[in-house]
Amino acid sequence: METLILVCVIALLLFSMILLILSRYKKCPSDKVMVIYGKVGSNKDGSARSAKCIHGGAAFVWPVIQAREFLDLTPLSISVDLENALSRQNIRINVPSRFTVGISTEPAVMQNAAERLLGLKLEEVQELAKDIIFGQLRLVIATMDIEEINTDRDKFLEAVSRNVEGELKKIGLRLINVNVTDISDESGYIAALGKEAAAKAINDAKKSVAEKDRDGSIGEANAHRDQRVQVAQADSEAIKGENAAKMEVAMSNAARREKEAEALKIATSAEKIQAARALEEAYAAEQQAEVARAAREKATQEADIIVKTEIEKRKLELEAEAQAEQIRRKAKGEADAILAKMQAEATGMQAMLTKQADGLREIVQAAGGDPDAALRLLLADKMEELLRVQVEAVKNIKIDKVTVWDSGENGQGKTATAGFVSGLMKSLPPMNELFDMAGMNLPSFLGSDKKEEAESAVPAASPKKEQPEVTEEK
Repeated sequence: METLILVCVIALLLFSMILLILSRYKKCPSDKVMVIYGKVGSNKDGSARSAKCIHGGAAFVWPVIQAREFLDLTPLSISVDLENALSRQNIRINVPSRFTVGISTEPAVMQNAAERLLGLKLEEVQELAKDIIFGQLRLVIATMDIEEINTDRDKFLEAVSRNVEGELKKIGLRLINVNVTDISDESGYIAALGKEAAAKAINDAKKSVAEKDRDGSIGEANAHRDQRVQVAQADSEAIKGENAAKMEVAMSNAARREKEAEALKIATSAEKIQAARALEEAYAAEQQAEVARAAREKATQEADIIVKTEIEKRKLELEAEAQAEQIRRKAKGEADAILAKMQAEATGMQAMLTKQADGLREIVQAAGGDPDAALRLLLADKMEELLRVQVEAVKNIKIDKVTVWDSGENGQGKTATAGFVSGLMKSLPPMNELFDMAGMNLPSFLGSDKKEEAESAVPAASPKKEQPEVTEEK
């Protein structure tokens, strides 16, 4: 029992340890960064490490000494409407733009995010990034002319991305996209530049159109000339080519007809030969088919007759076997039932007689081996039933009223009433006769018959044939 308890305790501890390990093994979703902080080890220079960042996968978080939180990688769209930003020409411009930022998944930048953004909400992170973007955007505009900002937009966006992303990485963010919608100023400088550029473009376009028209006319005349020369040369070459082609076509047609005639002759001969062979093979196939059909019909008729006869024969045999088996099983079942019944009755009778013999043997042993004493014991046990039988003999005699006119004593010295009662008692079967009918002798302690005593006192002169005693009962 102690060993069993120890095994149960060890199993319970192991199960609890497994549950603890499974519950502390944390998985990181793909759209988040899991930050484990607490006692997470040390850096290469020996200083204590503030946190361990995991993007994807899973890690075991030790209880008590470690904890974990998540940084959301959801991109943040920040609207930056910069107004009155001073350019290098001291002209204030408005630069409405939209920046898309998010937490970086680079190891070093994730570490910065874990140290500076852990626990902040997305709105708070958005406000922090917005302040940094405002400052860096003003700085970039102050180092560029309006012409560069307006015309060379790629250079402007590259400078903004370089400055802004460098500052955002310090807090763990990265710049995803920059979209500058429109640039304007209150002095109208950018509009004037636009008008100038538009006028210049229109003039250049007109000049270009005139030059192109001139060049087009000259080119058109030259083209007509070249066209006529080249068309004539092309017609000559075309006629020459057509004639050569017609000759080739005629020769080809002649060769084709010759080949067609030869092929037709070969085909006709082959068709006739194949037709004759086909007729011959058809006749032979029909002959074989007729022979096979006759054989099949003969075999079918024989098989039908033989199979039907065999089936009927087998059916009769199976029915006879089934009836014989049924009769045999029924007879065997009846015989087994009678045998079981007789064996059960014999067993019961044997057990009953054995018990009676054992009981009589014990009674004789209880009477000290004296059969008379044993008989007296049996009679004493049955005395109540014997008396009940005698009472049953007279219980149905109904005497509603007895009226006696007694005239005195009779010749025997008895009154008439006494004689009536004596006769009534004599009508009851004596106990000695009751024992005689049962094939037993009355025990000596109950008395003996006087007639028998008298006969026993006189010696018998000669044997006399006993006559059966007839007792008439009314």
